[in-house]
Amino acid sequence: MLYILHYIFPSLSRLPTRIFESHLFLLGLATACSALCVGLFLPRWFGRLPHDRGKALVKDGAVSAGKPTGAGMPMLVLSLPALFLALPLKCLEPASAPFNQQWAVVGCIALSMLTGWGDDKATREWSRVRKGLLDLGICALAALALSGLRDTTVWLPVTKRFFVVPWPVYTVLATPLLWFTINATNCSDGVDGLAGSLTLLSLCGLAAILYGVVGHETVANYLLVPHNQEGARWAILCMCAAGATAGYLWWNANPSLVLMGDAGSRPLGLIVGVAALATGNPFSILVLAPVALVNGGSGLLKIVLLKAMARMGFDIGAQAPAASAGDVAGGDMARRHPCLLARALRSVRFPLHDHVKTVHHWSNPQVLMRFTLLQAGMTPLLFLILLKIR
Repeated sequence: MLYILHYIFPSLSRLPTRIFESHLFLLGLATACSALCVGLFLPRWFGRLPHDRGKALVKDGAVSAGKPTGAGMPMLVLSLPALFLALPLKCLEPASAPFNQQWAVVGCIALSMLTGWGDDKATREWSRVRKGLLDLGICALAALALSGLRDTTVWLPVTKRFFVVPWPVYTVLATPLLWFTINATNCSDGVDGLAGSLTLLSLCGLAAILYGVVGHETVANYLLVPHNQEGARWAILCMCAAGATAGYLWWNANPSLVLMGDAGSRPLGLIVGVAALATGNPFSILVLAPVALVNGGSGLLKIVLLKAMARMGFDIGAQAPAASAGDVAGGDMARRHPCLLARALRSVRFPLHDHVKTVHHWSNPQVLMRFTLLQAGMTPLLFLILLKIR
């Protein structure tokens, strides 16, 4: 809104208020406003939010039972004024998409929040298939919005070459990545402050790349990455979400007073995935959110591997059967290895934060601090590898 004032009143460009044209100023404004709005007004929503049902399969899952959940809904509502204030409504010219891509993604984020809110409010938890299909549809819409109905330039690690991907192909390839980030972030939401803290780090790192690297033509040319003229706008969206997450974490600090629920974890996962794709390099998600993806995504990988082995006819029970002499003589030793893999997978609890709590007896504050430190320490090294080893 502040940005568009200068199109309505050109004379403002001669006044000190021209600072409203600065994307850096708008980025900081969005962060501060969303953080203050969520931090100050979120407690007023506690009485209107549904209550957590507790997680029977998670260690200490019953501790969260009865707490207000679904805070993702007020987080989005309270951050909307900051978005309207700082995120430009006008499309860039002349090479812009036929619609404002950032606001189209905001619509997808709202849809993701509503589906999560519906699950949080339901007296009976929605099935995995139902939630997965809803996520898939929303991810397809978000991928379509990211493409802008035009071919997209993609850059990859190791090589300096750019690749132009037709927008239908880009949409098909981007959809599963967004689906994965949504569900990985959702699976990481099991320790007070964990999903929020890891996502906050990821959003800040992605905003830095979007604004200072791919969004800055000189820096992008120096680092041999394609320049994205809308990088600064994607950074504003990232930092507005980061500010809202920071305001939520004020009340989610251990012992938490409120939980984000699916209404919060799913939209945040979508934002992280969208921002990673907006950098032009899909592998940036591994650089900026390594711990979050491994923590939550490894559980998804476990499910896929076990189901694949079961369909292939292998025994995936908790105890693998011992091979007989006839099996060895008949060449069935290959069947033992998948069984050993199944046993190894079943010996580790997923998400990993539940494993370290159960097996290594880490407390919730230890999980939060150590996982956050791991991601904060890994990101700079992986970032250098992403940009310089090419």
